[in-house]
Amino acid sequence: MPPTPSPARPPSARTPFGHALAGLLDVLLPADCAGCGAERTQLCPACRHALTATRPGPTLLPWAHAAAPYADPVRQLLLAHKERGALRLAGPLGEALGRAVRSALGARAGAAPLLLVPMPSARAAVRARGHDPTLRLAGAAARSLRRAGLDARAAPLLRHARPVADQAGLNAAERRRNLHGALTALPRARRGLAGRQPVLVDDLVTTGASLAEAARALADAGLPARAAATVAATAVHPPGQYT
Repeated sequence: MPPTPSPARPPSARTPFGHALAGLLDVLLPADCAGCGAERTQLCPACRHALTATRPGPTLLPWAHAAAPYADPVRQLLLAHKERGALRLAGPLGEALGRAVRSALGARAGAAPLLLVPMPSARAAVRARGHDPTLRLAGAAARSLRRAGLDARAAPLLRHARPVADQAGLNAAERRRNLHGALTALPRARRGLAGRQPVLVDDLVTTGASLAEAARALADAGLPARAAATVAATAVHPPGQYT
């Protein structure tokens, strides 16, 4: 009797080598658009337009701005980059994040050099995905801002201080309780932020609980972040910002 074939690994269970191979193939081989499935282009003009057509604006946290609503095709682009290793999407997603950074800072954008501080990913999640998507987006956003003439760099200055429960299904108050005290600033944070404006960055904001906890962790270290930016948001404030 022939041996039973091993089940295929789901994308979320890829090894780091698997993600490296996927990233290489992503560069060498044509791919369908991650946003809409259009053939032989990983990001079609229509989906690229969806990342740039809306004006960045405030989310449920007035000091946190997002570049686009969390709706298809932007939702699919973020998932492809984060969960399926579509690494070439980091460039256009990072450009969108950079626009949100400038929107969040307003006139303060050029007041001092910028340091983009990504929301930390759990180590287990980084191992499963084979990369840290938020750190990658922060780096791409910093490069985009430098091309626009701003002094910007990215550095991971936060880490998880304790485990947290799965956020799925939790309302805003429950998320805040779940996350309170979950993050802390790394000892090198003061050196990394010397003379720079810290801006928290993430791929997505829903209730704002994660960004609020990250801001608390930096503030407790004496390093207040006065702005945050994300690629997408599930809700915006005031209503109609993206119309």
